[in-house]
Amino acid sequence: MKRTLVAMTLVGLAACSGTSSGLLGATQLTGAGSTFDFPFFSKAFYEYNKMHRGVEVNYQSIGSGGGIQQFTQRTVDFGATDVPMSADEVAEAQSGGGPVLQIPVALGGVSITYNLPGVSALRLSSSVLADIFLGKITSWRDPAITQLNRHVTLPNVPIIVVHRSDGSGTTYIFTDFLSHVSATWKSRVGTGKSVSWPAESSVGGKGSEGLAGQVRQTVGAIGYVEYAYASQNQMQQVILENRAGAWVSDAPASVRAAAAAKPNVSAQDFSIVDERCAACYPIAGYSWAVLYRNPQDRSRGALLRQVFQWLVGPDAQRMAGALDYVPLPPGIQAIAHRSLDSMRV
Repeated sequence: MKRTLVAMTLVGLAACSGTSSGLLGATQLTGAGSTFDFPFFSKAFYEYNKMHRGVEVNYQSIGSGGGIQQFTQRTVDFGATDVPMSADEVAEAQSGGGPVLQIPVALGGVSITYNLPGVSALRLSSSVLADIFLGKITSWRDPAITQLNRHVTLPNVPIIVVHRSDGSGTTYIFTDFLSHVSATWKSRVGTGKSVSWPAESSVGGKGSEGLAGQVRQTVGAIGYVEYAYASQNQMQQVILENRAGAWVSDAPASVRAAAAAKPNVSAQDFSIVDERCAACYPIAGYSWAVLYRNPQDRSRGALLRQVFQWLVGPDAQRMAGALDYVPLPPGIQAIAHRSLDSMRV
């Protein structure tokens, strides 16, 4: 499915009732980046506008790489990315805008989705999944797959590997997992928002919508997309074997377990993939908002801080839970609030 980069405006209707922000008059804040965050941001910013009808947030769901680029160019008030900015990216942004804050805003899993008519349950081990994306396993009737699915009739069709064609934090989380479970993947491909996909059958899709469209229209396809998107669009999802040897789905409880296994994260130490616990889903991660500590416009900066203090707090995070994310653990909420408190507005 072809997808153009269209700004997705997250605003409430002007007629919505609610109280004024008391900080600014009618104000539109802008952000761009992660498609992982879009279902949550869409609902949350709409609800915020209902409570503060003078405040609108326009968010472009263009992928983490695009969000970092627009943030660095200072064409948006904030960026969103499923992997914190690298040291080089931070240095580039700071050269034009000063110190950067990276704040955890959402927590979720990355689903492995597939298109195999008649197959409602599919199990894959970490090593088999890595070999599929490496292009070593090319058929759904490969013995490595059939042995894991003895009671499933798998079609005799080739495997089509679908990946994100844009710079994507979801890609980073997925390739970080593959690098943890496969030495071959780590040495040949590595971890990144964009990588060179080795399987000969690989095809790309732009954004979550583009990747999902490729999987839906291609029998034999396998891809990866954030759990909230997969769940809300009723996509088939693989059951994975985790590091402890247990079979788990990417339900919120298993993502919550992965986060609990590593209670302290930072922009420098953030990976929660392949955690060692029986209940842990192995492909999980946080998404991050990036803001400037010293906004050029202090009034807009104060409003931005107010919006994000609400976004990472309990009310908005309960909303995230209703949308198939996992609410940020209290300790992570506290980390986010401390970072926001350091803004000079």
